[in-house]
Amino acid sequence: MTRQAHQEATSRPDAAKKRVHDDLTVARRVLAQEVVGLEALAEALGPSFVAALDRIEAVPGRVVVTGIGKSGHIGRKIAATMASTGTPALFVHAGEASHGDLGMITREDAVLALSNSGDTPELSDIIAYTRRFAIPLIALTSRADSALARQADVTLLLPRAEEACPMGLAPTTSTTLMIAMGDAVAVALLERKGFTATGFRDLHPGGQLGKRLLSVADLMHASSELPLVLQGTRMADVLLEMTAKHFGCVGVTDKKGRLIGIITDGDLRRHMSRDLLEASAESVMTAHPRTIRPTVLAAEAVRIMNGDDDERPITVLFVVEDELPIGILHIHDCLRAGVV
Repeated sequence: MTRQAHQEATSRPDAAKKRVHDDLTVARRVLAQEVVGLEALAEALGPSFVAALDRIEAVPGRVVVTGIGKSGHIGRKIAATMASTGTPALFVHAGEASHGDLGMITREDAVLALSNSGDTPELSDIIAYTRRFAIPLIALTSRADSALARQADVTLLLPRAEEACPMGLAPTTSTTLMIAMGDAVAVALLERKGFTATGFRDLHPGGQLGKRLLSVADLMHASSELPLVLQGTRMADVLLEMTAKHFGCVGVTDKKGRLIGIITDGDLRRHMSRDLLEASAESVMTAHPRTIRPTVLAAEAVRIMNGDDDERPITVLFVVEDELPIGILHIHDCLRAGVV
């Protein structure tokens, strides 16, 4: 190997390390700049934010979010976040509004218009439409003296933060602030409405979110599928019920229908004798079994069955309301639903 080739080969690792260092330095500078912008945004929040929430909450219709370019992309996300957290919303592209999509905006709606400069020409027809029909207009912009802000009923003003781009041109910090403000509005409305995990589940039946929000009632077996016997039942009949229902267990109830115990395969092994078939259910059962309510998330049921409370793992849980068994949940039901 020549001296030049050797020098080039040995210098490559140093060059690679320097490139990694430089890249990380840039990334950290960008994030630090955007954090500065977010802190300024949090400090700047005031009565106009509350006024915007009041306007949105007062309309019987939807929030129509509009914008173009980067603001349009962010607007789509804000509309989707609102819709999925209990505030009906849709996105109307500012460029398409002038070609018939204004018809998607009704007098019962409120319009949230996004433009960093506030002077986006494509917004002019939407602005005029809201003024003509007295539709509430909320501006999200960084310029208080812009055409959009002057026409709006409420202006959510973004601080004039420095862009993270070294040329100060590419929308970076400004777009982060815009999307953060949209999240703040959506979450504040969510909390005003008292939106719960149940509502979230209803709007997110698919994907991992939907699986995480499944309740015990969604997965449990009920009515005729329940393996139940009355106290005093002979073990010969208990075994027939256990075999017929295929859960590997039987619940034991008192005369008022309350669950007082459970008999599992393990209980059978522990009480194995010549007299087992003549024994009564309560003499074999495990009293005070672990149970769960139907409204609890299925993920919590999995945690209980896995023995995360320093209990031994189990495979089934009876579902009870007011001590009465109304269902049964097997760990396999949760596995099939993708809860685990």
